[in-house]
Amino acid sequence: MHRTTDHTTPVELVVLDMAGTTVADDGLVEEAFAAALPDHSPEAAAYVRATMGESKITVFRHLCPDEESAQAANRAFEAAYARLVDEGRCAPLPGAGDTLRALRDQGRTTALTTGFSGDTQARILRALGWEDAADLVLCPADAGGRGRPHPDMVLTAALRARVGSVAAIAVVGDTASDVRSGLRAGASVVAGVRTGAHDDAALRAAGATNVLDGVADLPDLLAAREG
Repeated sequence: MHRTTDHTTPVELVVLDMAGTTVADDGLVEEAFAAALPDHSPEAAAYVRATMGESKITVFRHLCPDEESAQAANRAFEAAYARLVDEGRCAPLPGAGDTLRALRDQGRTTALTTGFSGDTQARILRALGWEDAADLVLCPADAGGRGRPHPDMVLTAALRARVGSVAAIAVVGDTASDVRSGLRAGASVVAGVRTGAHDDAALRAAGATNVLDGVADLPDLLAAREG
């Protein structure tokens, strides 16, 4: 689904993904997945890459034979990822911190979203010193349990930010799921970034209105759009 960007509505809320968009991934998700399902097949690994950005429990429900094993795998994944964060393997992508500050200086509300659990998200934010970097922080549990590509986290952020219209939302992420989530929420700017899991072709095929080298390009994009 492709949409024409609405240039008439100023962006009030910017919803940004974390891993691969504002936070460097460097293979951590796949490494934690391998720890959670050590006997996984090449097809399972490909599925994990294809579904980057989605709620992790949703991914494990697809890969595991029943709910109990999916929940166990998800707990193992979260524990493995937490260990990697605690080992210092967590860093912001270039310009991400400055971007969050610049968006605030432009008068926009910022929201950081993730497919991880709230505990893992909080651990990442503490490791980066980003506890107050964004106005809103959301994981799937904060939006009724459904993660991307559903629009729920974006719309929950919009309600909390009290935006005047869904057209006043910008969504930014590195995966097709991020893009689909933004489109389904009605955001007027749905930008992909080249710093994560999916390439230009995948982002554009999902319907991205823009594809950026990185999140650092976002403040100028929004300013030019409204200029």
